[in-house]
Amino acid sequence: MSDIYHFSRGSAPLLISIPHLGSQIPDAQRARMTPVGQQSGDTDWHLDTLYQFAEALGASVLGARYSRYVVDLNRSPDDESLYPGQTKTGLCPTHTFRGEPLYLSDAVLTDDERTHRVQHYWQPYHAKLREELDRIRAEHGTVLLWEAHSIASVLPRLFEGKLPDLNLGTADGASCAPDILAAIGERLPDCGYTSALNGRFKGGYITRHYGSPAEDIHAVQLEMCQSTYMDESYPYGYLPNAANKVIPVVEGLVRAALAQTLARKR
Repeated sequence: MSDIYHFSRGSAPLLISIPHLGSQIPDAQRARMTPVGQQSGDTDWHLDTLYQFAEALGASVLGARYSRYVVDLNRSPDDESLYPGQTKTGLCPTHTFRGEPLYLSDAVLTDDERTHRVQHYWQPYHAKLREELDRIRAEHGTVLLWEAHSIASVLPRLFEGKLPDLNLGTADGASCAPDILAAIGERLPDCGYTSALNGRFKGGYITRHYGSPAEDIHAVQLEMCQSTYMDESYPYGYLPNAANKVIPVVEGLVRAALAQTLARKR
C-alpha cells in the first residue's frame, strides 16, 4: 500500500488513471496556504465513485492521494507548457484555475521545494503507471490507458464560454489507434451530452507521454464537466441523480474503447 496513490489491479488490458483525484495537502504546505488553497478546489472530485464500474470491466485503477496543488501529476517534470500561448496552470501551481492565489505571501516556490515534490509525489505515481502499463502489455499484448479527469464547466481564465460536457483527447490522434477513437466517437452523437474530440483538451502529459499505438499502448483522456455529476461550488457535493445519468454514458465509452482495443489483437 502506498501513501502517494491508491491502486487496485484488474484482469483486463485496461488501466484507468485518475491523477487529480487526490485532495490531501501536507501540513507544512497547508500552513502557508490561503483558505481557498486549503479547499483543494481544482481536484477531480468523486471520480472514484463515478468510475466504480471499472471493477466489473476488470480494469486496474490508479488514483492520486495528494492534491494537484502539491504537484500536478499530469504535467511534464520540466514544467513544459502543454498548450503554448494559453494560460499555464503549472507543475507546482501558485494560483487556482480562477486565478486566486494559493499562498498567503507572494514568495516564489524554491527550486529545492519543486524538486522535492517531483521526487516524493510525482515520480512514485509515474513509476507505478509505467510498471502497470508494462505488466498489462506483457500479459495481454496490448493496453488501453484511460485518463479520467473532470473540470469546472466555466473557467474564463482558461477558456471561453462553457465547455462541452465530454471532452476526449488523443493528442490529435497520436496517442491511440484511429479505430479506437472511432469506436468512441460512434457513441457520442446520441449520448445526450455535448462533446468534443481533440478540442480544447487534447490530452495532458500522461496521454501524450505514454500513449504509443506502435507499441500497443493506446491512451485516451476524458475531461468531463463537473456539472454533469456534482456541485461545482464548495463543498463540491456529489449529485447522485445527475451522476446516475452520465455514468452509463462514460461506461459505454470505456467499454467501446476496450472492445476495439481487444479486437485489434484477435
